[in-house]
Amino acid sequence: MIWCGGTLPSAEYLKDSFARGMSGWLDIEFVGCDAESLTVRMPVTDRVHQPFGRLHGGASVVLAETAGSVAAAFCVDPATSACVGMEINANHIRPVRDGFVYATAKAEALGRTSQVWSIHIRDEAEKLVCVSRLTVAVIPIDRK
Repeated sequence: MIWCGGTLPSAEYLKDSFARGMSGWLDIEFVGCDAESLTVRMPVTDRVHQPFGRLHGGASVVLAETAGSVAAAFCVDPATSACVGMEINANHIRPVRDGFVYATAKAEALGRTSQVWSIHIRDEAEKLVCVSRLTVAVIPIDRK
């Protein structure tokens, strides 16, 4: 079960957080969460296309890492710990040319010093686009 710290941040906090950095550049936005998962989405536009007009694999990896990292951060006490990416991999299953893709992160292991997340990216028809696995380190906040 995730959300070890209790309640989720406010909608305003999430919107502001996603507007900065890479997430903002790619228009990634928070969609929702439940006790087992967190979901974000990204529009598939020219901004995230590879030269042949398909969703770039690197954009899928950014989307996956965003979903997993945010979910991981909700599983630690932000006053004492931070989560940082250690390793990510991705298997690209099918192309997407437009619309939205949705990344859902689910915890595989929530340890004291590391976490492992599975992230499935699906298109608007709910067809599997990419499967990713993210490992994060849980570190003391003063090391971040």
